[in-house]
Amino acid sequence: MEWIGAGSLLAWVWLLAAQGLFWRTDVRLPDRRDPERWPSVAVVVPARDEAEVLPASLPSLLGQKYPGRAEVFLVDDGSTDGTGALARALAAARGGLPLTVSSPGEPEPGWTGKLWAVRHGIALARERTAPEYLLLTDADIAHEPDSLRELVAAARSAELDLVSQMARLRVVTYWERLIVPAFVYFFAQLYPFRRVNRPGARTAAAAGGCVLLRTEAAERAGIPEAIRHAVIDDVTLARAVKRSGGRIWLGLADRVDSVRPYPRLAELWRMVSRSAYAQLRHQPLLLLGTVLGLGLVYLAPPALAVAGAAGGEAAVAALGTAAWAVMCGTYLPMLRYYRQPLWAAPLLPFTALLYLVMTVDSAVQHYRGRGAAWKGRTYGAP
Repeated sequence: MEWIGAGSLLAWVWLLAAQGLFWRTDVRLPDRRDPERWPSVAVVVPARDEAEVLPASLPSLLGQKYPGRAEVFLVDDGSTDGTGALARALAAARGGLPLTVSSPGEPEPGWTGKLWAVRHGIALARERTAPEYLLLTDADIAHEPDSLRELVAAARSAELDLVSQMARLRVVTYWERLIVPAFVYFFAQLYPFRRVNRPGARTAAAAGGCVLLRTEAAERAGIPEAIRHAVIDDVTLARAVKRSGGRIWLGLADRVDSVRPYPRLAELWRMVSRSAYAQLRHQPLLLLGTVLGLGLVYLAPPALAVAGAAGGEAAVAALGTAAWAVMCGTYLPMLRYYRQPLWAAPLLPFTALLYLVMTVDSAVQHYRGRGAAWKGRTYGAP
């Protein structure tokens, strides 16, 4: 067991030294200044059965204090809960930015529902306003009144083609507090924000809840047609923009929040498992490597610390404890960001075990023909 403990500790030393300071939570919007002329913006919101969250999110978009021209395009993607009618009613009652509600019909073969809706919204925006920027945001995302202004100012000041903020997710219930901070922590470990934001680096990612995209860059990258099949559309979008020569930026949000509740483990399980195997490109060998890697990095340290102490093997206990301590230390900044108690850090291995099982379940559902299922639609491997 000693060599397993040494391998786990070495893995954490490597993560600390070579994985782009992934644990840091200070990557926020870059320095920004107001442009001489505020560009026009079209806000595109794909929405499918979102009546539950729309009253908390849509008014925040309509109420944006943006000095330039801005218009909201909500695309009702075959909702059965009155999403479109509710959006119109909210706009009539609250006022604010102009709102257009439309429906694209069922997606054509080869398109995911969300990207089909985004395509329709972008086409409508180009026809109506010829916007210089597109704000692609989800129907469950609430924005502070100056959010759009800050995003555009950052994009202009730093000459960025894509600016994305990872919305602060809801952490109210027990399961949300246990799983959500770890979700963002694991994402940052996989896609270190500093590396994403480095122009010469190959790493590319975005957070789909809030993406400001320059229209010219979208056209150059062939967005959304080039990514029409993508289940993990935000990362695929960022890759397409960066591959076409665009400059991208990703960081944590201070004034953009998700209002979608995940009160039970089942909802969080579906959120993770629907795309986990797609993240591994539906490759069994990558799945095996992920399982072994999670086991070595997250599960082995506490197991070795306890087993070593119980069995009187001081070296094993010391190696496991050291790796566990480093793990906990890297998790503390994310717990602070989500305003969670720091004593929850030692629970990260348990959360990692849940993610491991969710990932395996994602693969099982894929091979059963139920992979990437979301709101009545199922998407196979492209």
